[in-house]
Amino acid sequence: MKTFSSARIGLIPRPEGVGGVATFREKFERALQARGLEVEYDLRRPVDAVLILAGTHRLKELWRLRRQGVRLVQRLDGINWVHRRTCTGWRHFLRSEYGNFILATIRNRLAHRIIYQSRFSQRWWEEWYGPAEAPSWIVYNGVDTRLYTPQGAHERPTDRWRILIVEGSFGGGYEMGLWNAIGLLRGLQAQGLNVELQVAGQVSRKLQKQVEASVKHGLRWAGVVPRAQIPYLARSAHLFFSGDINAACPNSVIEALACGLPVLAFDTGALSELVVGEAGRLVPYGGDPWKLSPPNIAGLLPAAQEILSRQEHFRNAARAHAESALNIEKMVEGYLKVLLE
Repeated sequence: MKTFSSARIGLIPRPEGVGGVATFREKFERALQARGLEVEYDLRRPVDAVLILAGTHRLKELWRLRRQGVRLVQRLDGINWVHRRTCTGWRHFLRSEYGNFILATIRNRLAHRIIYQSRFSQRWWEEWYGPAEAPSWIVYNGVDTRLYTPQGAHERPTDRWRILIVEGSFGGGYEMGLWNAIGLLRGLQAQGLNVELQVAGQVSRKLQKQVEASVKHGLRWAGVVPRAQIPYLARSAHLFFSGDINAACPNSVIEALACGLPVLAFDTGALSELVVGEAGRLVPYGGDPWKLSPPNIAGLLPAAQEILSRQEHFRNAARAHAESALNIEKMVEGYLKVLLE
């Protein structure tokens, strides 16, 4: 294989196949270009290795590359599963199952190497689909700690506490995370705290009305926020609530930590690998998260109060952990070793 300084890395999917938000692909591509490495999307041209960002329909192309001896590395998140536990509609169900099929096919038959985003993700895949023949590595997602930083513009209130929850979309079965955040908000308000919840992400009008009917005050709808505004939002809050259940390696958590925003969540998925030490607090779910049983909202309240009452302590710890363990340079080094060594 070529050295890190002269390699050409193929990426799947193509950039036009990605939505408007900044993705792992965009961050990774910028980091490679900063190192003087070439990024190639037209895989008819020579490449030294290909990174498959989860799944793709271009299986024939992958077979061709494999026969030519090009190293194929698959990056794996989690497995689509919420559609099996709640009604998300038959279209969403079929898309989710087909997506799992594509991911598993590449993992089991095409990839030379696999990168899991967390130990939890690796265990999950091996339990559901069996161990893969290809060797595997764990590389956590990373964040540019020069962009996501505690320093910078913000409007964090001083007369009340602000909790932030960020998700691309609170639909497709992920409404539960928002409802858990509402439960946290109501619980803290019942204890006499002046608390508000800022919600960033796509929320249907129907769900928004349902939420508003259950809360008298303290809601702020930010809508879909441009990625460049996420550091501003994080710096403007006192606590980040991660509502995703059994998340494999949520970028929103890593970005919050980098901005010095401590994280509160139920202890599911890979969060215990990301929120370590005094970077935040994780509490027992209180039921079976895989069945989406009602969680123990009351267990969140003392942990939230501890974070709010010791802001400087938790904020410093969150930033320090992101700088040491979750920075983008460490992530890129991990990927390049798997791709090229």
